[in-house]
Amino acid sequence: MALISELSPHPGADTIGDDPRGDLSGQWAYRLDREGIGEEHRWFAAPLARGAADGAADAEHGHLDLPGSLQEQGIGDPVTVGTPWTGGIVDQSYFTEDRYAPYRQGEDVSVPFWLQPRMYYRGAAWFQREIQVPDDWDGRSVILELERVHWESTVWVDGTRIGAENSLSTAHRHDLGRLAPGTHLLTVRVDNRTVIDVGPNSHAVSDHTQGNWNGIIGRMQLHARSEVEIAQLRAFPDVAHRRVQVRIDIGSGTAGVGEGSVSVRARRLGNAGSSVAGSGTEAIVVPFTADHGEDLGSRGLLAGCTHLDIDLELGEEAALWDEFDPALYELEADLVARTGEQEHRSSVRTVLGLREVGVDGTQVSVNGRRTFLRGSLECCVFPLTGYPPTDLGSWRRIVRIAKEHGLNLLRMHSWCPPEAAFLAADEAGLYLQVEGPIWANQGAAIGEGRPVDAYLHEETRRILREFGNHPSFVMMAHGNEPAGRDAEFLASWVRTWHSQDPRRLYTSAAGWPAIEENDVDNIPDPRAHRWGEGLDSRLNDEPPNTRADYADWVSSRRRPVISHEIGQWCVYPDFEEVSRYTGVMQPRNFGIFADFLREAGMEDQAADFLDASGRLQTLCYKEEIESALRTDGFGGFHLLGLTDFPGQGTALVGVLNPFWESKGYCTAEEFSRFCGPTVPLARLDRRVWRADEEQAVDVQVAHFGPEPIVADVRWSLRRGEAVLADGTVASGVEIGIGNGTRLGPVTLPAGIVDEPAQLNLALTLEDAEGGIAENDWDVWIYPEPAEPAVRAERAGTPPVFPGPPASVRSTDDLEEAAALAATGNTVLFEVAADAIGNEIALGFTPVFWNTAWTRGQAPHTLGLLHDPEHPLFELFPTEGATNWQWWAALHGSRPMLLDGLPVDLRPAVQVIDTWFEARRLGALFEARLGQGRIIVTSLNLTGGDGASQRLAARQLRRSILSYMASSAFDPQTAITPAQLRTVLR
Repeated sequence: MALISELSPHPGADTIGDDPRGDLSGQWAYRLDREGIGEEHRWFAAPLARGAADGAADAEHGHLDLPGSLQEQGIGDPVTVGTPWTGGIVDQSYFTEDRYAPYRQGEDVSVPFWLQPRMYYRGAAWFQREIQVPDDWDGRSVILELERVHWESTVWVDGTRIGAENSLSTAHRHDLGRLAPGTHLLTVRVDNRTVIDVGPNSHAVSDHTQGNWNGIIGRMQLHARSEVEIAQLRAFPDVAHRRVQVRIDIGSGTAGVGEGSVSVRARRLGNAGSSVAGSGTEAIVVPFTADHGEDLGSRGLLAGCTHLDIDLELGEEAALWDEFDPALYELEADLVARTGEQEHRSSVRTVLGLREVGVDGTQVSVNGRRTFLRGSLECCVFPLTGYPPTDLGSWRRIVRIAKEHGLNLLRMHSWCPPEAAFLAADEAGLYLQVEGPIWANQGAAIGEGRPVDAYLHEETRRILREFGNHPSFVMMAHGNEPAGRDAEFLASWVRTWHSQDPRRLYTSAAGWPAIEENDVDNIPDPRAHRWGEGLDSRLNDEPPNTRADYADWVSSRRRPVISHEIGQWCVYPDFEEVSRYTGVMQPRNFGIFADFLREAGMEDQAADFLDASGRLQTLCYKEEIESALRTDGFGGFHLLGLTDFPGQGTALVGVLNPFWESKGYCTAEEFSRFCGPTVPLARLDRRVWRADEEQAVDVQVAHFGPEPIVADVRWSLRRGEAVLADGTVASGVEIGIGNGTRLGPVTLPAGIVDEPAQLNLALTLEDAEGGIAENDWDVWIYPEPAEPAVRAERAGTPPVFPGPPASVRSTDDLEEAAALAATGNTVLFEVAADAIGNEIALGFTPVFWNTAWTRGQAPHTLGLLHDPEHPLFELFPTEGATNWQWWAALHGSRPMLLDGLPVDLRPAVQVIDTWFEARRLGALFEARLGQGRIIVTSLNLTGGDGASQRLAARQLRRSILSYMASSAFDPQTAITPAQLRTVLR
């Protein structure tokens, strides 16, 4: 469905759509006000173009195009080490360490902690142009509307100060008064310094994401206001009765009594905003008498006149709005009034979706049907412009991509998007969690009587007034992760706004606190990796299985839990992405990281690092999302994130880049297999088992579709395209809404393979209409060897190996390994983790968020890279990147630093370091030493205590030794004993 872009949910004009006479887009004069002297020197009283006479430099004034920003038009200053950024910097090493010295020089600097604007300006800027007031506006108040300003706007007309606005979330509207027809001088001062301390990392203001830009974007227009008008229209759907209560405030700036009527009607919208035949309602006409109201002046609104509540029946066949069928209506209200002999007209149109959002036990419901929120953060990251788009097309693209990946919600982290985002989400049936522009932490706080407390309530009122009718607006939080007396203050905030506008769910904040007043709790528990857990997190500490869920959490809560910012799994930088940055924001951080990689001699591996780390990232997201889906009654999750977060030290956590584009290792189709309305789930005790073992699989279906389904459920074990075994789990089974459908268990038979194999277990769900949902899991099956296990004995014990070479010796002692190899032996040197002196933490998962922002939280690496065709892996099937069969070998191990080895030695199992360090790391390498040959590995080849760990680790060791016993073992690079000793640093 495509909604007409002119649909206006905000009243204020007596005509709908843009009056071309009031369009203010185009060329404006500008002047920078670095010292804040413009008001004192009365810049508003004369054309800014004369500013040069006051001593302003050429770069300080001129002409530019609005809507737009200073930065995108090359106005401002080059970035320097002393640039006064808005945003916290945790890792200060950039300012002190020698390795960053080349990037701190003069005006040609590169910062590693976020995208860098081409120009930077923080301060006041003045914009000015002449405006024309038409003859037919004579005697009427003129409203100046500026859709999005960053941050505070102050307005003068013909040298007279009108007022100031400071909303970060909604349009600034200034009542210019009754202007005489003709030409007037309009001056706007915009200041992007901190007006209210909302927190330096709030995505509404921070350089971490959109950037601290200065300017005006979106609509810039004048309206003539009617003396009696619809000041506010709110639509409150009643799903059960298929009607909507239309609440209308009528305002008047005219003395005396006005009489009139309001007519209200609705029509169903189809493609391109056309009406659906037969779907309109008859107009309801309601008379009123309006006394003189209060003029709110600079807000451009009238209030106090009278209020009407009108029940509009939509009919028994009225369509409901949700993620599956986003049926939209246009609601139109027309006012005709008289004061004395004068007639006044006002018309407002707004979007309407017949939907109700509520709570059903521990889950959210939409129109009475339980749903599971599958969300991701949208952090206001728009590299080309450095500010969010206000056009419908840009937001339609973002919403489409989000839904293609199986999401049904976007959380706007500490910011409120422009109107176009709501319209695009309305059309597509995507839910939005909107937040105030506040992250009151890192020095800021709420509930302590600071200005931010009042500002939060002002912004909430403005957001609900401006966007409250949008059906996509299903959830609201005050902002993100507060500090201060947050619980007490936010309890009152939730109560206040829930009572005033109950059309959505409210939660105190994203992150915390979990208070009784919340409709839902959006908290950091439960999730697979919590902040600070490091190698003790579940995926790093517990052997691979697919049974983990959060049932204990659900049973302990009385309301839905939405997991806060799950995932945060990093991937290596995609240096090919750099060419995409053709606008305001530059990836100078990527340039630093590319230099580090080149200096380490690994520049040619960048693409391989991206692919291998990306595949590990994807399987971690898969397990984390499935853990939530496996939890019966769970509320949902917010990913951090589907796209990269380029700030906070550079957090490359997305399977998509900041442009919402694929990085090449995971498609939307692949992601939506495990993240969507209907997802088959397999509960496995382990992912590795012996070939002579049967394996039990419990089957579960998470189904949050539009209605229950009847389906056939089948399983299969595949190797590539070949199906080795398959069967039926259930035929014609009814699957209701929810994730409580359990089927099976299914017994996977023994003896499927007689050689080591990586197989794929697939579950396929086919409903009566032929619709299919499928999901799959990699598993590994290893047969016990027919001969005694191929092994290397301790030095001095006769080896047991078929074929050449004549001897393979195993040791964990460095000097013994060097001596044995030097005298012509083939040696496996197994390096114990506690023998390695570096502090590089190697886990199964990749880096969490990033090591700079987390102060070096473990793990410090991004997975493994290896050649799956290498004969080393003949008995240990692998695909070139970390997968679950590597868990045992990685658990308890540590990477080796290889910078003391020859530069042409590439490890057979390479560990991918974080991009901040780009160290040469390895977990297994082969070389010639003296007259012998050696494999050195720091992998854990004993595998710990569990049977599946020992099985996978032993299989890897068997494969290594089989390779070493073969003629294929022929390393080319020679090392010395001294070089060997360096790996123990």
